Amino acid sequence: MKRIIIILVIFIAGINSSKAQQLPQFTQYMYNTIAVNPAYAGSRGVMSIVALGRNQWVGFNGGPETETLSINSPLRNERIGLGLSLINDKAGYENFTYVYGDFSYTINLNESVKLAFGIKAGATYYKLADELYNGVEIGQDPYFDERLDRWNPNIGAGLLFHTDKWYAGLSMPRFINHDVNNQTDYAALEQVHYYLIGGYVFDLGQDVKFKPSVLGKYTQGAPISTDLTANFLFYEKLWLGASYRANGKQAAFGALVDFQVTEQFRIGYTYEVPTGEIRPYTSGSQEILLMYEFRFTKKNLKSPRYF
Repeated sequence: MKRIIIILVIFIAGINSSKAQQLPQFTQYMYNTIAVNPAYAGSRGVMSIVALGRNQWVGFNGGPETETLSINSPLRNERIGLGLSLINDKAGYENFTYVYGDFSYTINLNESVKLAFGIKAGATYYKLADELYNGVEIGQDPYFDERLDRWNPNIGAGLLFHTDKWYAGLSMPRFINHDVNNQTDYAALEQVHYYLIGGYVFDLGQDVKFKPSVLGKYTQGAPISTDLTANFLFYEKLWLGASYRANGKQAAFGALVDFQVTEQFRIGYTYEVPTGEIRPYTSGSQEILLMYEFRFTKKNLKSPRYF
């Protein structure tokens, strides 16, 4: 029975590699951009630490659970930014751990528009749940000559145009298509993901701002996934908004709230309701975001960042 379960996991992983996005998804992508675009490193002008936890399809056994922790900052030479991203993504019996460093270099196209080039490098650790191997003799069973657990190095790159009011970026966080099944009869390739991101901040009044944003994702063999988000900012303190995600025949509606507790600390929460076949089996998806920024000088506080 254990052999059958592992073979099914491998087979399903092979199918998913050609029919679905593999990298984790976030509703609050506009504050966790460095996870998908290395050119974002240092763009906020201060050292920024972001922690995000996502529980997708609450109540659904084996639903994806994702935790991320990232830090990025400009150097004294403000053209250069550095970052580090840690992501743990678990879905069913599979677990991916991403450890990647980020480097960006920014040039001024004119007085207001900047263009950043970014490189991402690191490795992904793939692991099947230990419980699947109970009773299986690795190396002696003809179907399993070794565990599938392994580190796979990878690289990525991105571009980011930005001003104080808008931003637009294109990125490919992973270039190399590794086979996590180690060239067994059932290939499970890590597919290249293409990301397009953008947003704009509109002044609706002295104390109200409106920020629409979009994230498009494409993977070969999968439908294009599009995230649309609309947020309102009140008194530079409270963000309220809504989101919509379309991914082939699947979709999800969400509500967002973020609060700037202090000049340095921010907390956000998102709740999503999916549509489609999964709807009867889950109460929805939840995300919690924590952000801390080292804003110690007046220079840092003169021009608040909205993305």
